Amino acid sequence: MMMNILAATMLLCAVNANDTTITLNSVTVTGKAKRDFQMKSSQSGVQVDHDYLESNFSGSLMQTLQGIPGVKAMSIGSGQSKPTIRGLGFNRMAVTEDGVKHEGQQWGDDHGLEIDQFSIDRAEVIKGPAALLYGSDAIGGVLNLYTNHIPTRPLEGTVQVFGRSNNEQLGVSAKIGGKHDRFFYRANLTLIDYADYKVPTDSIQYYSYWIRLKDQRLRNTAGLERDGSVMLGYAGYNFHTDVRISESYSKSGFFANAHGLEVRLSEIDYDSSRRDIDLPHQSVNHLKVLSHTTWRNEMWSLEANLAYQNNLRKEQSEPMSHGYMPKPADSMERRFNKSTYTASIGMRYTPDERHTVSTGASSEYQHNRRAGWGFIIPDFETLSIGVFAMDRYRISEQFIVNAGIRYDHAHTHIHSYQDWYKTPVGGDSVFKQRSEAISRNFNSLTWSAGVNYNAGPWVLKANIGKSFRIPIPKELGADGINYHIFRYEKGNTELDPEQSYQLDAGILWSGERLSVQLDPYVNYFPNYIYLNPTSDYVEGLQMYNYRQARVLRYGLEAQLTYAITRHWEAELKGEYLYAEQLSGEKKGYTLPFSTPWSVDAGVKYSFDWKGEGFASLNAHIVGAQNEIVPPEKPTDGYWTLNASAGKHFAYGKTIVKVALHADNLLNKRYYDHTSYYRLIDVPEPGRNCSLMVGLEF
Repeated sequence: MMMNILAATMLLCAVNANDTTITLNSVTVTGKAKRDFQMKSSQSGVQVDHDYLESNFSGSLMQTLQGIPGVKAMSIGSGQSKPTIRGLGFNRMAVTEDGVKHEGQQWGDDHGLEIDQFSIDRAEVIKGPAALLYGSDAIGGVLNLYTNHIPTRPLEGTVQVFGRSNNEQLGVSAKIGGKHDRFFYRANLTLIDYADYKVPTDSIQYYSYWIRLKDQRLRNTAGLERDGSVMLGYAGYNFHTDVRISESYSKSGFFANAHGLEVRLSEIDYDSSRRDIDLPHQSVNHLKVLSHTTWRNEMWSLEANLAYQNNLRKEQSEPMSHGYMPKPADSMERRFNKSTYTASIGMRYTPDERHTVSTGASSEYQHNRRAGWGFIIPDFETLSIGVFAMDRYRISEQFIVNAGIRYDHAHTHIHSYQDWYKTPVGGDSVFKQRSEAISRNFNSLTWSAGVNYNAGPWVLKANIGKSFRIPIPKELGADGINYHIFRYEKGNTELDPEQSYQLDAGILWSGERLSVQLDPYVNYFPNYIYLNPTSDYVEGLQMYNYRQARVLRYGLEAQLTYAITRHWEAELKGEYLYAEQLSGEKKGYTLPFSTPWSVDAGVKYSFDWKGEGFASLNAHIVGAQNEIVPPEKPTDGYWTLNASAGKHFAYGKTIVKVALHADNLLNKRYYDHTSYYRLIDVPEPGRNCSLMVGLEF
């Protein structure tokens, strides 16, 4: 059976391989481990280990994780993707690495995660607001990533070679580590290159222009990635400390036909090579220095994190006039240099078997400076401070309650900015002001309470609370054209902090062969901040402006797993989200780019040939999205057929791991409602195969 599926999959990939976001088959955590994790928190969550990340490699990190109900990957070209949880992303969900919030230029649709996915040992997804522990950006959820595995031998490591067929991606990642007495070290290096990716169409229509594609490839979407990190640490019985330095560099092209219709005006031969990274392109360099220290005894636990991050992002384009702007002297359209300093300390006190009291304080300072002839957001500084306290009380082995409170203060200062060229206004020409200098202070008191109950095969839990999010500088001060995502964006200096009241529930029933999980939730936002599409156009691009409205969101995630036999397993999972604006100029409508419902049905065969192995087939069904915000357009529903297989081969202490994935086997043409590429008639990539071969020693 497994060989038949592998053979059919490889044959289909050889015929016509196209890239897309890969839908995973399942996140299966069975027995006591799953029950224990569900009892750790009153919020909905899923954790996956290193073996899962390797076996389900699907291109980017978020493409690997998006098989979890409620988690999606917004594809950005062919090399990166942005995470969303229950339809909320960007600055509405936090991504942490070893306990420190990752800070890049995450406000942009085309800005991916600057994290090496091959350095990650395990991941944890918290679905729903988690501002009590994580602060402002966690209003939609948290993705916790951990790279702090401690080696157990003097020398150990892995080497992985991987590729994807659609964009001809080739990559290698190597990791080495060791432990001597109580001291340990780890180091890893990742190199990735990929070509322009393919879509199942010969042409697209953009602003009434028919654009023909050579060999069905999107011109200038090639790229590369270079990642490396080093960790040194000490692991004692009660004391642990480590220091990690990492650097992530990526460079990728913007689809040339979209960025100001570059192909019609440029002298660059974009079809000369599918691996060239021509103008326009972006490059991002992210440096992170992180220190993590813990001390514990039977009653007390102290944890301290210190971090420095520098995110240098450059967007370069051919110099050309836009509107009243003369032709620039160089290609540097936009440059952002953001430094972030983070410090946090936490304490956990367990006076007896019933109480676990957690307290903590955190502070973050951001400093962002812009450059280049294009403008979208101004220079800014932001300082935030937060403190929290939480008590987790075990009434019995089956019944646990928790409650907590948090206070945050944030100060944001935005600098003024004027164009470097003059614009006619009335009978005069002036240097137009795009951003005015403003200083805003934000304060918020948030709270949360929850309950966990375990009775026989049942785990029941619920969480209620209030969360917040301060408006980011882009929402306050943006005023410019973003050619990469085909719109003009206008900020609003009067925005108030976003607040959310939420109720999450979880129901898990697990028997000997059947497991069922339901996670319903409801959110009410008195003042949700969103980018509102208008009917106005500036230089041929649609105008979007930031507005606030009362918003109601509710939804459900469900998962059913049935062990048919010792080898066969069937799974059915799905998610649904409803959102409605209750006030404002778009009252009665949903939110822009709202996620449609989806269902996954799959079957998996597990076998044992001197090691672990599996083969699976999955159908991914997505409904039509007719709930839109005018002038947004509806998106048709679609379904795709996907397959995956994996196998471990053990040779003494050396293990060889092979993982194969194939998505959209029938090469369907469809549009993702959450992708900004659908605005210019670019369908999602078609059939795609991913292969990874790893050596662990």
